[in-house]
Amino acid sequence: MTSTETQPEARPETRSGPDTRPDPPSVRIIAEIRRRIATGELRPGDRVPSTRSITREWGVAMATATKVLSTLGREGLVQVVPGVATVVAVPASRRSAGPSRPAPGRGTPAVRAETREPEQFLTRERIVRTAIAVADEEGMAALSMRRIAAELSVSAMSLYRYVPGKDELVALMADTVFGDLEPSRPDITGWRARMETTCRVQWDLYRTHRWLAQALSLTRPRPMPKAMAQVEWMMAEVDGLDQDEMLYIALTVIGFTRGAGTDIDSEFEAERSTGLNNTDWLRSQVPALHNILSSGAYPMYTGVAARNAVFDLDTLFDFGLNRLLDGIGAFIEERTGRRAS
Repeated sequence: MTSTETQPEARPETRSGPDTRPDPPSVRIIAEIRRRIATGELRPGDRVPSTRSITREWGVAMATATKVLSTLGREGLVQVVPGVATVVAVPASRRSAGPSRPAPGRGTPAVRAETREPEQFLTRERIVRTAIAVADEEGMAALSMRRIAAELSVSAMSLYRYVPGKDELVALMADTVFGDLEPSRPDITGWRARMETTCRVQWDLYRTHRWLAQALSLTRPRPMPKAMAQVEWMMAEVDGLDQDEMLYIALTVIGFTRGAGTDIDSEFEAERSTGLNNTDWLRSQVPALHNILSSGAYPMYTGVAARNAVFDLDTLFDFGLNRLLDGIGAFIEERTGRRAS
């Protein structure tokens, strides 16, 4: 027997594990855009699909689309050009040789901008969008001025010409994602419909940007005009109450949604650190729970356990929101003497 025959035989057809799983959507989308660039379908200076285009074309979440463009940017394949879009980057060999004449019929601003030093087209919006992409992909723990500077290939000190510090950056990030929502719809009437719409829209926003709920504060709020505009729209059809009561209702409603939203990020971090999703973790607690319930002192919990009830954040949010709005309706009716609707 030769030495090569003593080696373990590779049998790909029987291998199991991560190699057999389908690639995540972001990996497939990145590969497709790389292909378009490599084949010349997308040429230097051409716009690449925006995050919204990616969500429409591939049916993925905004966070996945942001991750795609962030990854391609780190690879040097694309770059954000202020006033233009995210475009295919000019190869380093062409940048060092100086600007080249664009192909006939193609726009020149993106190509010319790519020949500049990065700090020459640094903007506050670009800094904020980069910070959002980092936080979406890796969480707030990864966010720092130094990290954002590295993503943009600029010095950390250059960021402070546009953003005073991290706290201000986070406030800008939050207001920006609120501003990305669709404009408030005038066809939605009635205080309850508007409150429910606002809460559900914000709930979806917390799912897309897991860091957002933790970045907000009810006790030390920062002025954020885009977020404030949503609250104004939500409260516009509440009447018969004084201004203090209006404010407390608004804070109670958005505080409930934000409070529920903080658990989204907590659950994500817990799953990442333990490797257990919510269902698996609850199953791991069954033996300890049974020991507690066997005393007979917890009839409600015993009944729930007997039913094998499913707990999830969306169900809890729906139940809590409806009960909260019921209570607000009763309060408005009591204060105004007419049925709230």
